[in-house]
Amino acid sequence: MLPDNCTNSIFTFLVTGIPGLEAAHIWISIPFCAMFFITLVGNMTIMTVIWREQTLHMPVYLFLAMLAASDLGLSLFTFSTMLRILWLDARELTFSACFTQMFFIHTFQDFESAIILAMAFDRYVAISCPLHYSSILTNRVIAWIGLAIVLRTFTVQVPLPILLRRLCFCRSNVLSHSYCLHPDILKHSCSNTRINSIFGLFVVLSTMGLDFLFILLSYILILKTVLSIASHGGRLKALNTCISHISAVTVFFTPMICLSMLHRFGPRLPSHVYATMANMHFLVPPVMNPIVYVVKTKQIRDKILKLLIKKGTEESQVTFIT
Repeated sequence: MLPDNCTNSIFTFLVTGIPGLEAAHIWISIPFCAMFFITLVGNMTIMTVIWREQTLHMPVYLFLAMLAASDLGLSLFTFSTMLRILWLDARELTFSACFTQMFFIHTFQDFESAIILAMAFDRYVAISCPLHYSSILTNRVIAWIGLAIVLRTFTVQVPLPILLRRLCFCRSNVLSHSYCLHPDILKHSCSNTRINSIFGLFVVLSTMGLDFLFILLSYILILKTVLSIASHGGRLKALNTCISHISAVTVFFTPMICLSMLHRFGPRLPSHVYATMANMHFLVPPVMNPIVYVVKTKQIRDKILKLLIKKGTEESQVTFIT
């Protein structure tokens, strides 16, 4: 619903695929389908293995399960719209559908940012205070961290769609991306968006901006601790435990920072470049995180193989009996 005083208003938004490549949408959908399949299978497998294996009920793996859940939620609200455009050229979204998608995309994005920060804290404690690791990161502390992440995210995200409801939209209804994002929606308002812009900037700085700074601080402290280790082998072993997390930080923050810099300071590039970078920011982390953690984390990899072997043995026994 729009305010009663809106005249000549639009009532739907049109999301955009990949500009300039509309004729190849069917072919482009093939790698996107593969990415979506890897995302679903990879993250659900990690969550299932950690849930079923008591030996994995440790802080580092519980945070990983939270990250997988966040990746799964983000991918469901981004891949679904993208594939809908590529397969059916279905671009129209009502205001309610658009605002709902925007809310959940930004919510899961903030969840992921906060969880990556929590994982950085986990790595700092594991390297700097290994003897007190289990006493510092207890299940109670992890539960409180999870609750704090949820409360912080909903506190800053719930007002966004509410504030958008008071605006009138009477300009072009064609959005720049394949999904509804807050800055993109604001561009199409013919109302005063000053409050929305200020609050949107506050949300970004107080969540992902602050998280990124604390992650950098965590790694400065980790590096300081690692350099104090006498043996070269000990330093390499300590740093090796951070590789998976560093990969998660890189794939999550790098596209976002590059896209922001290009929008504000870079040369004007073709629209499909911005669309591709935006897609990388939202679609690549849910795909890459499970791959990196399965490849780099022996405990996860072994438990997955154990689960698959056990399932295959049970199926063979059932087949033999029947």
